[in-house]
Amino acid sequence: MKRLIILLPLLAACATPQEQCINRETRDLRTVEKLIAETSLNLSRGYGMEEYTTWERDWQECDIQPPPPKKGKPPPPRLCWETEPVTRERPVAIDLRAEAQKLDALEAKRAELARAAQSVIAACKAQYPE
Repeated sequence: MKRLIILLPLLAACATPQEQCINRETRDLRTVEKLIAETSLNLSRGYGMEEYTTWERDWQECDIQPPPPKKGKPPPPRLCWETEPVTRERPVAIDLRAEAQKLDALEAKRAELARAAQSVIAACKAQYPE
């Protein structure tokens, strides 16, 4: 997981200046589209999903290992209990009427942001031609 976090900025740096400009200027539009997808899914299911974190114990190889013997077979690795976070989802009740109103508001906001994004995308393309 730590490797992925380190690589994400490097992957983002691979985008052209035009793509970086467009991504930066349309971030709100992508966020609203993600929320629309989530709200639509909640309405079609009839309930929402909530993430929660629990802690589970698992056997892990200990950091401190016994020294290897001078002769013979090496000792087996030493195991210790480690507590690790686990993220899970559970269904939650939602107000379907309020969820439908939220979806309508998000779709109106998406239309507004999409209109504004057209000029921003054109400006990015003019500023950073490929």
